[in-house]
Amino acid sequence: MATTDLYAVMGNPINHSKSPQIHTQFAEQTKQDLVYSAMLVPVDGFNSAVRDFFKGSGRGLNITVPFKEDAFAYVDQLSERAQTAKAVNTLIRQADGSVMGDNTDGAGIVRDLTVNLKVALKGRRVLILGAGGAVRGVLKPVLDEQPTEVVIANRTFEKARALADDFAQFGAIRAQRFEDLSDSFDVIINGTSASLQGDLPPISAQVIGSHTHVYDMMYGKEPTPFMQWAKQHGAAAAYDGLGMLVEQAAESFYLWRGVRPDSVAVLNALRARLMAQ
Repeated sequence: MATTDLYAVMGNPINHSKSPQIHTQFAEQTKQDLVYSAMLVPVDGFNSAVRDFFKGSGRGLNITVPFKEDAFAYVDQLSERAQTAKAVNTLIRQADGSVMGDNTDGAGIVRDLTVNLKVALKGRRVLILGAGGAVRGVLKPVLDEQPTEVVIANRTFEKARALADDFAQFGAIRAQRFEDLSDSFDVIINGTSASLQGDLPPISAQVIGSHTHVYDMMYGKEPTPFMQWAKQHGAAAAYDGLGMLVEQAAESFYLWRGVRPDSVAVLNALRARLMAQ
């Protein structure tokens, strides 16, 4: 008798993860026989946890904080997206038993922006706030959309400049200091964790124009502080990162099963559940 394929998300902490409910809905919708769970992994126990998982019926893993760099080092092969991100959030066991690492975060945000929200990046001026792992993970897919330019702004300018140098081969990208931002952009992506602390990046409201679409990678029941700030200063629209969460999961699901789920139906259900809490 065939065994059910197992999938999971590994992280520490993990109890907040919405991945099990997202992937369970994807599986029901697409009639895929699989079980998806959340696994709390000791900070020093990542490699052994992955090995044990793939010894059995494990077919794929999502990886979250703090293990994305560990996963990058663990895998046998890397996708181009994972190589440029220098981090892995999706593991796929291949037919020969080797493990492929991919990063679906950038595909997730680009699909949410361009498909779900109808916000074009091609030919637009894009400002990305922050220079950490979250930003690194999305830069190449954003540049692949051929914006006129991408400006990375960060509290530590050297980090922003290093990131811009790393990605210069993929498109028009430059670094700027937070305090030097003085003109408006078409699209602004907040990749800092400021919203988690209820804070705002220290930038001038001049970056906001009446045409500006703002996207915060964070999400919550209420609009994030950054979304509220942008709307107060006249932004055309402001969105949170819940769609990115669902779309990066949908990309992982597609890599594992070869089927693209209806992500919008799952996103709407997740949003309704979030609002009801």
